[in-house]
Amino acid sequence: MSAQAIYEVTGSDVVAGLLGSGFSGELHQPGDAQYDVLRQSVVPTFDSKPLVVAEACSRSDVQAAVRTARQYGLPLAVQATGHGTRVPADGGILLKTSTMTSVLVDPQRKVAKVGPGTRWGAVIDAAGQFGLAPLAGSSRDVGVTGYTLGGGVGWLARKYGFAADSVIRAEVVTADGRVVTTSADEHPDLFWAIRGGSGNFGIVTSLEFRLYDVPQVHSGVVYFGIDNAAETLKFYRDWSATIPNELSTAILLTRLPGTTTRALAIKASYSGDADLAEHLLKPLFNQAGPILAGELKTTPYGESAMGGTPARYLDMLDTLPDDLLDALAELPTETVEIRHWGGAMAHPGPGAGPVGHREAAYSLIIDQEVPELAPVLRNTGRTFLNFVADPGQATSAYAAADLTRLRAVKRAYDPDNFFHLNHNLKP
Repeated sequence: MSAQAIYEVTGSDVVAGLLGSGFSGELHQPGDAQYDVLRQSVVPTFDSKPLVVAEACSRSDVQAAVRTARQYGLPLAVQATGHGTRVPADGGILLKTSTMTSVLVDPQRKVAKVGPGTRWGAVIDAAGQFGLAPLAGSSRDVGVTGYTLGGGVGWLARKYGFAADSVIRAEVVTADGRVVTTSADEHPDLFWAIRGGSGNFGIVTSLEFRLYDVPQVHSGVVYFGIDNAAETLKFYRDWSATIPNELSTAILLTRLPGTTTRALAIKASYSGDADLAEHLLKPLFNQAGPILAGELKTTPYGESAMGGTPARYLDMLDTLPDDLLDALAELPTETVEIRHWGGAMAHPGPGAGPVGHREAAYSLIIDQEVPELAPVLRNTGRTFLNFVADPGQATSAYAAADLTRLRAVKRAYDPDNFFHLNHNLKP
């Protein structure tokens, strides 16, 4: 029987338990100056009210938090940057790893090792000194660990795969407070599961992953008129099937920056020669019409800014039928983003983790719900974990066989679902 079943646990009890377990970081309760700041996530409507916010400084602090939460029968949530926080830690412990931001780059091995609170910007800058690049996403501010464990799709993914596919080792605090090092040779079942299965199996306290020889890219966002949108979308569908893996693209129906004027936009990033990139993109740009704004330019990898679209609606598609593209072109206000997948994402090496629906050729994101389009959208029910706002939809991010295997690993490492304040996969 847990202590919580005998009496109501207070924040003071939790603080005493954490200190008694050797926790060395800062602790905050309601009423403390930093409590309301640290409990927030990036999602503005999110309002978590934990008993204690605990700022971890070390692996030992993470272990102490796990053991204390178990001692008092309390829920435990983990937050680095807050980008992936979707489930409140009400009445529990919110463990912050934000200060654990170490970055070590080995240029000879082309490997980075980071702490759990590290953001992509720090890795990009450290690796860039050696002409190397990580498989980061669209924002420098996003946390490395949460992004990577959820799969991680960035602008180098068609060439090098998902971020999860580049992980080579992780240190994990398990549900019983142990520390295990996992790799292809150590705890291989856990290693497989964390590379796409997110934080369901433990708390990652360090992560090692490959870096790539990409000192610069030719990239940017270019805006065109909207009048020819439907035909340009269809051209993009056919054209994108012919391009090399070095070229990653997305096509959007959106607005000109700083205006309410509707426009068609093309995002492109090429990890190679600028002239070849322009040659490959020329047919698509000719189809789209005169350029209204924006440009492609060659920059260091870390200076490429592509941005993203909020995924109020998300689907993973194998094809783009004409009637769907016609309907999307008629949307009056929504931002629509169709992104080309495939390449190395669809063809990982042996032993790759459970990143879901690798076979999809495109993702479709709309920044608003569009129930009136339900008949033509014909939603496949497939999602991608990094984009899932509703944790109850987490299972839709996995193929059936992977989901069965993930649950088996969950039963082995967390049979009572201690780690459940997340995109949860039940044992």
